[in-house]
Amino acid sequence: MPSDLGTEQRPLRVAVVGSGPSGFYAAEALCKSDAHVKVDMFDRLPAPYGLVRYGVAPDHQKIKNVIKVYEKTAARDEVSFYGNVGVGEDISVADMRKYYDAILFTVGAASDRRLGIDGEDLAGSYTATEFVAWYNGHPDYRDRRFDLSQEVAVIIGQGNVAMDVSRILCKSVDELSKTDIARHALEALAESRVKEVHMIGRRGPAQAAFTPVEIREFGELDSCVPVFANPDDLNLSPASQAELEDPKNAPKKKNYEILSGFRDLDPGSAAKKFYIHFFQSPTALLSDGGERIARLELERNELTGDPGKQKAQGTGEKTVMPCGILFRSVGYRGVPIEGVPFHEQWGVFPNEGGRIQDDGRTVTGLYTAGWIKRGPSGVIGTNKPDAEETVGNLLADIGSLVPCSQPDSAALEADLSSRNIRYIRFEDWKKIDAAEVANGEAACKIREKFVSVDEMLAAVS
Repeated sequence: MPSDLGTEQRPLRVAVVGSGPSGFYAAEALCKSDAHVKVDMFDRLPAPYGLVRYGVAPDHQKIKNVIKVYEKTAARDEVSFYGNVGVGEDISVADMRKYYDAILFTVGAASDRRLGIDGEDLAGSYTATEFVAWYNGHPDYRDRRFDLSQEVAVIIGQGNVAMDVSRILCKSVDELSKTDIARHALEALAESRVKEVHMIGRRGPAQAAFTPVEIREFGELDSCVPVFANPDDLNLSPASQAELEDPKNAPKKKNYEILSGFRDLDPGSAAKKFYIHFFQSPTALLSDGGERIARLELERNELTGDPGKQKAQGTGEKTVMPCGILFRSVGYRGVPIEGVPFHEQWGVFPNEGGRIQDDGRTVTGLYTAGWIKRGPSGVIGTNKPDAEETVGNLLADIGSLVPCSQPDSAALEADLSSRNIRYIRFEDWKKIDAAEVANGEAACKIREKFVSVDEMLAAVS
């Protein structure tokens, strides 16, 4: 084993699989280390940025400014981008190891957790993930159809994704038209008949997972007013009051203050109403004898336990409400990649500090970061220290890594070409990006996204 791995004579070759926030933070950390590195980033789509492009809501453009940081990383001499390459699909992990000393997976959590209740698969019941990907123009979801002819929409969950789905349903077309929302989504939402949006949470206002920025927006919408399904839910128990007095819960205390301000709003003749439900868990989706959802059964909860450890406990008190369309947003899980160990229960790649494990043993040369490492938690910035931890451990292992047999990007590119894989370099992506922005200007939008791989490839040509 040569001793010069990570030196100028033999740079450490790392493949970063996934080009979302975690992937770019990992690439940045590798480039800023003392080791000499060559980092190749892979994405199965031609477009980089992952969750920032296909997850962040179109009306939250400021959050997308982080792309400017990622562009600086992509422009570094040590970094190359290979889009439209599915690792584990187009090329196996085993074949990738011929060209890289280490492979770092940052592929996120692309699947939703299920509710596990009767009727969950009735027509009209959807996942938040597919709706978000659809309105953000993800190629895999562009042909999805959502029955927006219904007047009552329900979102299960109270995290920021649930808030995004609720807000997109509540906003007017005028409020969305200048964003980078996909054209097909804007056209469908223009025909929407949704008048009531209900967001269901199993715990109380002191425990809600959304952020102050997200909830505040609902008091500023053009034609929608927030309403409490049960205003008495804002009356806090001593345990919940104690939670809000804890300094580390300052954001949740701010949430409560904003929610309290909604109590006095008059919904009047607002075109839409956003109903906030606390202390409720879904127990069944019900049809009218057919195959589509018509009603939702809920069970009232009470909180038990000490401050900071309260859990929702069903009381047995059940109610039924109308429900024409439902989106579940109760957590996310990763998707397996062939050739990489996967924890089926947790939905992550099993790891210790980012070192991938198989039956408790470290798999030499395989690493992970982001949601596929730790589960779906935190905001975009949370992925930076997470990726840095993994990179630190990867670099600490440099003496025990098995050097790849073909440390040559030209050999990789020849392999990809032999498989008829049309890979996209970062300069190709910049052509796609420029075309989207130009198309957006013509439509008085920030950008008009291409929503198919073929459209993106044509823009490069």
